[in-house]
Amino acid sequence: MNTFQELALATSLCVCLCVSVRVRLMLLRLPQPGGKLSLNGHMAFFFEAACILRSLISQHDFNYNTDGYEGDGAEDRKSQDGSETMPFIDESPTMSPQLCVRPDGEAVSPTPPEGLLPGGDIEKGLEMKKLVLSGFMASEEIYINQLEALLLPMRPLKATATTSKPVLTMEQIETIFYKIQDIYEIHKEFYDALFPNIQQWDDKVTVGHLFQKLASQLGVYKAFVDNYKVALETVEKCSQANSQFQKISENVKVKGPKDSKDCTTTVTMEALLYKPIDRVTRSTLVLHDLLKHTPKEHPDFALLQDALRISQNFLSSINEEIDPRRTAVTTPKGEARQLVKDGFLVELSEGSRKLRHVFLFTDLLLCAKMKKTAVGRNQQYECKWYIPLADLTFQTLDDSDSCPHVQTLPEHEIEEMKIKISVIKSEIQKEKKAQKGQSRIVDRLRKKMNEQESCLLLHSPTIPFRIHSKHGKSYLFLLSSDYERSEWRESIQKLQKKDLQSCVLSTLELQVLTSSCFKLRTVHNIPVTSNKDDEESPGLYGFLHVIVHSATGFKESANLYCTLEVDSFGYFVSKAKTRVFRDTTEPHWNEEFEIELEGSQCLRILCYEKCYDKSKLNKDDNEIVDKIMGKGQVQLDPQTVQSKNWHVDVIEMNGIKVEFSMKFTSRDLSLKRTPSKKQSGVFGVKISVVTKRERSKVPYIVRQCIEEVEKRGIEEVGIYRISGVATDIQALKAAFDTNTKDILVMLSDMDINAIAGTLKLYFRELPEPLLTDRLYPAFMEGIALSDPAAKENCMMHLLRSLPDPNLITFLTLLEHLKRVAEKEPVNKMSLHNLATVFGPTLLRPSESESSKPHITLASDIWSHDVMAQVQVLLYYLQHPPISFAELKRNTLYFSTDV
Repeated sequence: MNTFQELALATSLCVCLCVSVRVRLMLLRLPQPGGKLSLNGHMAFFFEAACILRSLISQHDFNYNTDGYEGDGAEDRKSQDGSETMPFIDESPTMSPQLCVRPDGEAVSPTPPEGLLPGGDIEKGLEMKKLVLSGFMASEEIYINQLEALLLPMRPLKATATTSKPVLTMEQIETIFYKIQDIYEIHKEFYDALFPNIQQWDDKVTVGHLFQKLASQLGVYKAFVDNYKVALETVEKCSQANSQFQKISENVKVKGPKDSKDCTTTVTMEALLYKPIDRVTRSTLVLHDLLKHTPKEHPDFALLQDALRISQNFLSSINEEIDPRRTAVTTPKGEARQLVKDGFLVELSEGSRKLRHVFLFTDLLLCAKMKKTAVGRNQQYECKWYIPLADLTFQTLDDSDSCPHVQTLPEHEIEEMKIKISVIKSEIQKEKKAQKGQSRIVDRLRKKMNEQESCLLLHSPTIPFRIHSKHGKSYLFLLSSDYERSEWRESIQKLQKKDLQSCVLSTLELQVLTSSCFKLRTVHNIPVTSNKDDEESPGLYGFLHVIVHSATGFKESANLYCTLEVDSFGYFVSKAKTRVFRDTTEPHWNEEFEIELEGSQCLRILCYEKCYDKSKLNKDDNEIVDKIMGKGQVQLDPQTVQSKNWHVDVIEMNGIKVEFSMKFTSRDLSLKRTPSKKQSGVFGVKISVVTKRERSKVPYIVRQCIEEVEKRGIEEVGIYRISGVATDIQALKAAFDTNTKDILVMLSDMDINAIAGTLKLYFRELPEPLLTDRLYPAFMEGIALSDPAAKENCMMHLLRSLPDPNLITFLTLLEHLKRVAEKEPVNKMSLHNLATVFGPTLLRPSESESSKPHITLASDIWSHDVMAQVQVLLYYLQHPPISFAELKRNTLYFSTDV
């Protein structure tokens, strides 16, 4: 048997073991055993590796439960927190937005994507390869130290095993430490052989033969994995039976890396036994990164390519064992009954989110889901519950004893779904252009996109809509916008004004009514892109400038304001809010906002009366207690909006008229950073020029805006996301440019969102991004690295490479944004939200750098460049505090110039 056959066999056995329910739960869903791990320095790899592996699983053929739309079988795969288990493991080794989603799921040759080594830049590729290897070596040193620590108690335990008072029997010792000595010797030999190559690095160094030898010995891991469960059970039993061993197993000392300040860390034996399991998942990630930065003509390329192909093929084979998702088909047509309104809503039921199709009839509200049927048979709705309108009331928190806990996905998982959707959209567009009878590829991509969009639609709503039956049963829906909640409430209340009688449907009557839903429904598909016709508009990508002028038609004086919403990824998001105009029937706001569009097709304006009576405040953070006076929406017609001139329009809502103007700037234009020759003022001037002129380390404008936001805006809902009034921002810009003496007075009087907008505008108008044009390609490659240790090495090295004014300003902003995120429960701005807002602003290259011929569509720019820019900033936001002095003083493991 040759080397690669041995690698294939070992990898196959390890992967197959991972398919088993218990091992998959251990690897993907349970915390590492022991729970006392210290993740200092490069030990962060082990935590990040688990996150990456989870991303790998979730990236391929998502099977999130949309419940009523997918059948009951989906509900059987719930985890304890109500979320879906994720059975698919993606063979692609990274979540990087720069990597294309594979269209057909088949194993392919892992050739580096075009553009990674532009123009045959061999030297650059080898430098990146060294970064990958040096990071790998750093984690390898830690791994060897962990194996040494595990072996340390084994020797004295063996010595006592033959005495009259043994701590453990020899059989127990052999079970617990099975194959640890062999694994240690393999990796120590590998480390000692690889180390000199990194120390004497040049373009002639080869390492492929070392990885080949390491791969050939993976059979030892297979034996370890087979014994792993028994080893853990033995540790647990022995700890319970012997207090001396319990003390040993809970306090294992591990040496830190050579350059680490912490000499030792204390972990549990159970946690250390998990390390070889963790290591098995590493090969695909490291091989991918090495291959990506190895020139094709290099002797290592063929070896690394074959090894990666084998790994990917085995990962792909797992997916073949998973049942494909069921698809919905037609249901029997029903009888005529007047349907007033229907739509898809997310119901919170038994702690889990379920996508329901809700039907409002003239006399009752019916909540349904699609029934599971045999393949090839028509599907039909199943009634989950119904309430006669005569018995229906709207429940508030004051009426209920307790508010059910609303589970939400972490913000980064929501953002990852958006990344996947955007990437798949780009792939579909490319396939259509180059299509030669390959409709199956497009169909597969559409299916993947549908799954991702359905999952996003399921987990994005947070605004509660409670309804209650007089007979005691309550139900809770989650909506994405107060607009929908108001529509449902008004429609129900309008019907309730009629003389309605309570009714109880017989089983047959309920079955007939539920069957009729298929014929009567007006909303046929969940509102996702994949359900739209090809001829439909893909929506607008870019920035919509809106001026809210005034409103008329109010009968009584009130405290009035407006909010602006646009659709994004199938649901609506609030983007801007005017000031409250006090005690008036004719408010004149004349406020301008810049709203980012992500495939948007509709603009909504809601007019509210502000409530200042604290006794009426609702305890639920998501409840809007202000009264809706009117609401309306307009379609964003690309032909009308995309003209250079402002387009004036009026929305009529319940007798109220709101006048506004709007114009649109496409993303490909708005992302360009125009060079400036200006040297006076601060906007559009190089940061080095400003700091030198001011004799400061951080520009005055940055320091003052940050100080003001932290003083009175850090708890402002949507700070940095909600647009400030454009005229206020321009006034502050002019004041800073002319160094007006009254700047501090202006700042103290100005709306906080305008100050936040001024700070964003300053970074946006820099002639060169804060993180520089020169380093931009390296940041894009660094964030795409799969190996956490290599990524750490690369990303810290890139920071050290920044000019001092840029670096100090960036670190100042970084710590400020972290402080803002600490108030997330109040301001609703997480690290991920802030990275989305600031990432493109801090990294978007200047015009000459961003003119890339391979990017032709606005959605392409969003899918690849912008998402990668967000990920770069997010990486630093999630990183432990970074000190300028420490960064300049320390050299991480092995560094190289980029």
